[in-house]
Amino acid sequence: MGEVVDTARYPINRPTSDEYSTLAERCHRELADTGVSILEGFVTPVAVTQLVAEARAQAAEGHASDVEGTPYLELPGDHWPQGHPRTSWGHTRLTAVAYDRIDGDAVLRQLYESDELLRFLNDALGFEIFRYDDPLGGLNMAAMYDGDELFWHFDQTDFVVSLAIQSSTTGGEFECIQRIRTESDERYDDVERLLRGDHSNVTTLPMRPGTLMLFEGRYSIHRVAPIRGEAPRYVGLFGYDRKPGTCSSALLREIRYGRSA
Repeated sequence: MGEVVDTARYPINRPTSDEYSTLAERCHRELADTGVSILEGFVTPVAVTQLVAEARAQAAEGHASDVEGTPYLELPGDHWPQGHPRTSWGHTRLTAVAYDRIDGDAVLRQLYESDELLRFLNDALGFEIFRYDDPLGGLNMAAMYDGDELFWHFDQTDFVVSLAIQSSTTGGEFECIQRIRTESDERYDDVERLLRGDHSNVTTLPMRPGTLMLFEGRYSIHRVAPIRGEAPRYVGLFGYDRKPGTCSSALLREIRYGRSA
């Protein structure tokens, strides 16, 4: 992985070294404290250049979706009152390239299928994870163009691993409020204030090209701000779960990739 990952800075290829242990412990501590760990420059500049070229070529294989959704990624029940965060709808538009449309020798695929990266993520997270058993959603590349955006939402999984490939001309910031809710307290008042435009507690996380981000999005609401300009935003999304055999639902695959198989 030395040609793809900056192993001098991030020694995922040396799991018995002190440097590896220090790195894994750092990520684990950051996740425990804030729910996010950011590894800037994880991928080498040469590999980033190749990732950008591959993303441009593969974007034509993607499915463009333009949908309305709630922050909870589910249809609201009838018992929720009008104006409640559970009944708030927002706009999401992006193009997603499914796993089976990403070339077998692509850098993004090399990373996702790397056992070295998987072992490191296990150690950084502090528990065992498995790649998705999903030919569409296991790995995907999201391309976002002028006017595209990702509405405020919570993830339905414990964590997400993403790789920044290219930033948009302007806009496209990854914004979040970390730990806005807990397992026992939804803190709907705080979510409602955000949805009404109060961004006083919003943090913008750096997602420069080559950055690997580990993010616990189940309790931290987040969005991708509207894209502006000619340059698209490219991000790779790696699918993992605590249990083997995980596959995205047929409905989610249909919405995101325009097909379920």
